[in-house]
Amino acid sequence: MKQRIRTIVVAVLCIAVSAGLTVATFRTPTGVPADFDPASYRSDVIVTMFQANWKSVAKECTDTLGPEGVAYVQVSPPQESIKGTQWWTSYQPVSYNLNSKEGTEQEFKSMVATCKAAGVGVIADAVINHTTGVDQGSGTGTGGSSFDAKGDFPAIGYTAKDFHTCDTDVINYTDQENVQDCRVSGLQDLDTSSAHVRDALASYFAKLLKYGVAGFRVDAVKHISNTDVLAIKKLVAQKTGRSLSDIWWMQEVIGNVSEAAAIQPKNYTRSGQVSEFQYAYQLKTFFSNSLVGGTKSIKDITSNLVPSGDAAIFVTNWDTERNGMTLTYRDENSYLLANAFMLAYPYSTPNIFSGYEYEKSDDGAPGATKTSVPDTTCGTGSDWTCTQRWTAIRGMIGWHNVAGSARMVDWHDDGDNVIGFGRGNRAYIVINNGESDAAVSYATSMPAGGYCNVYASGDCSSTVHIGIDGKLNATVPAGSAIAIHVAATPSTWHGGSARDASDPDWYGN
Repeated sequence: MKQRIRTIVVAVLCIAVSAGLTVATFRTPTGVPADFDPASYRSDVIVTMFQANWKSVAKECTDTLGPEGVAYVQVSPPQESIKGTQWWTSYQPVSYNLNSKEGTEQEFKSMVATCKAAGVGVIADAVINHTTGVDQGSGTGTGGSSFDAKGDFPAIGYTAKDFHTCDTDVINYTDQENVQDCRVSGLQDLDTSSAHVRDALASYFAKLLKYGVAGFRVDAVKHISNTDVLAIKKLVAQKTGRSLSDIWWMQEVIGNVSEAAAIQPKNYTRSGQVSEFQYAYQLKTFFSNSLVGGTKSIKDITSNLVPSGDAAIFVTNWDTERNGMTLTYRDENSYLLANAFMLAYPYSTPNIFSGYEYEKSDDGAPGATKTSVPDTTCGTGSDWTCTQRWTAIRGMIGWHNVAGSARMVDWHDDGDNVIGFGRGNRAYIVINNGESDAAVSYATSMPAGGYCNVYASGDCSSTVHIGIDGKLNATVPAGSAIAIHVAATPSTWHGGSARDASDPDWYGN
C-alpha cells in the first residue's frame, strides 16, 4: 500500500488473539476482492487547520496530509481582515485582497499549488454575509486597506448603499427578515440582493478558483436568503465558465428547530452542502452518555438529518468547541472515539478539526500578533493540537479510505457503550466508550487472518485475529477501540511508529 497508515497507542495494548497465537503465526487474510486497490479509494476526508498560516499548511500537506491520504485541507478566511490577536478578527473582512494574518497573496497561491502537488485540495473559508463590526470604528486592515463603520470600504468599492438599512442586531430568529437583513453581533450586513455586491463577491470566489482552490466553506449562510446565495453561485459559474455542480461549497446553516423555517438547512441544498450541526450535537450526547441505551441508538444517528450527499459533518469546530455544544479536545478519549466513529460510519464528508488549546474563548492562535500568525508547531510543549497527526486519527483516515463506499454490515452492541460494525469485507471497528474493559465475540465479514489494530498503534504492535468462522474475539480497553482493515496486516505493514510525537499526554491515562 502506497499510503503509510499509522495510529495511536494506549497504555493497555488491545490484544485480541486466540490462546497462544502470536503475531509471527498470523497468516495474511485471504478472500480480499480481486478488484481491491487501496489507491483507488483515496479519501474524501477534510482536515480543518484552523488559523494555521499558509506556510504551515503547505508544509503539512507535504509532510502529513498527502502521505496519510487526506483529500482536502480547510483553511481560515484568506481575505484581508481587521487587525487583532483574537481568532474572530479573521471573520471581519476589510477587502477581498489576499493579505491576511495567515500570509500574503503569493504565499496563499504557493500553498494551494504545494498542497495540490501533494494530492490535497484547499478549501477556503469565505465570509460573504458581512464586513466589519461597527464597534471597530475606522482603521486599516491587515493589508493596509481602510474601512469605517459607515459602510466605506474603498478597496472593494462598497459604500453605505451596499448594506442593509437595518442598523440593529438580530434579535428574533423566528423572523426571517430580522435574521437576514439585520446585523449579527454588530457586523455590517451586506445587501446580497444588490447586483454590485453579488458581482464583488462572485469576483472574489472566481479569483480563488483561478488560484486553484478546490472548494469553499461559506460562513453564516443562514443570514443570507437562499435566493441570494444561489444567485451569487450562478454568477461565479458565469465568471469561471464552470457548471454549478463543479463549484463545491459547504454552507454554514445551523438548523435549530426553533428558528424560522426559511433558514433551515433543507432550503440551501440547491446551492451546495450544508453543515449538519445536529450530527455533531448528537455525537456529544451519545459519547457523553450511552451509545445505545435509551430511546435512540447511535446506529440511527442520521435519522431526520439531511441526505448524506447534502451534508458536511464534523465532531467540533471553532465555534462549537467554544460554546460547549460539541465534544472538544478537552473530552480526551470520548473526543477521539467520536472522531473514529465519524470516520467509520457511512455518512457524508467527514471533517477533522485541528486547532489549538485555549483558555479564553477569544484567544487567537498561539503567538499570534495583530497582523500575523507564527508557524504551527506540533509535539511536546506546543499549544497547537495537530489532531491530524494523532496516531489513531492517522489510522482511522486509512481505515476510512480502505472502507470506501462499502455498506455498513455486522452491527453488534452490548445495549450500552460498546458497539461494533463493519464496512463490507474491507474493515471492522469496535468502540468501547465505557469505563471498563469489554470482552467481545462479534461475527464479521472480514477474511480470516491477522490484522494490525490501526487505532491502537502505528507500528502494528497491537494485533487482532479473525477466526476461520469470521469471528472477532477480543478485549477492548475502556475508552478505546479496535480498528482493522484488509490493507493493514503484520505481513504487509510498511512502517510507522507506535506513537506519534503529537499525541496528547492523556493518551493511555
